[in-house]
Formats: sequence, structure tokens, C-alpha cells
Amino acid sequence: MPSLSLRRARTIIRKTLEKGREAEMKPLSVVVLDPGGHVKAFEREDGASPGRFEIARAKAYGSVMLGMGGTAQNARAEEQPYFVTAVNGAFGGRVIPVKGGVLVRDAKGRVLGAVGVTGDSSDNDAIAATAGIEAVGLVAEI
Repeated sequence: MPSLSLRRARTIIRKTLEKGREAEMKPLSVVVLDPGGHVKAFEREDGASPGRFEIARAKAYGSVMLGMGGTAQNARAEEQPYFVTAVNGAFGGRVIPVKGGVLVRDAKGRVLGAVGVTGDSSDNDAIAATAGIEAVGLVAEI
């Protein structure tokens, strides 16, 4: 199964945080998960609240486990709230279906993992994550 290297995961985080600072976003927290939903790397900027790890991880976890970005998850939650309730039951409440959970694909469309960003608006979280993912030559599915 294709995956992200630790080096690439750290670069995604660095570039995501750079985008956040460049756009004057609030302090961000960024997690990168492998295709199995395990944490590859995480950073929380100074000033970000301590609970942000769980939020970032839940955004990314939903993306990688469901094979869709936060935008699609949110649409599904609005159309079929019972589905997200069931998913959260199956995954122990570890899914937050909103923007900022971004699926990472290679050029062939294979899932390599997911990025979760939290700290600013969900739209801005997704913008920052996309910048980090694209900086390493991969495809972001928001």
C-alpha cells in the first residue's frame, strides 16, 4: 500500500503552517495520517489550544477512513445525518465531518493518507492543508 514518508509528512506540516502564517490565520494544529489512519506526524503552533490535536486527527481520520475529503463528508452529514451517526459509532466518535480534513492522493489517484488542520475557520484550515499537500507534489481532495 502506498504511503507518505515521514520526511514528506513533516514537509506537508511545515508548508501548511507557513501558509497559515502568510495568510495571517490563527495558530494552527496539523496532523498527517497514513492510509491506515495512524499518526505519521503532528505539530501544534504556539497559541493553539491543547484540544486541537483531537480535532485535527478526527478531521483527517474521517477523510482517510471514508475515502473522501471533509467537504464531501459534510455534504453527506447534511443529506444523511444517520450515516455520520453510524460512522461515528463504528469509529468510536473519532470523525469530525468538516473542511480541514483533506484526503491525500498521488498522481494516479491512490490514497496516501490524510491531513487534518484546525485552528482557524474550516475553510481556511482546508486552504492551508491544500497548500501543504500541493507543496510536496501531491493531490489534495478537500
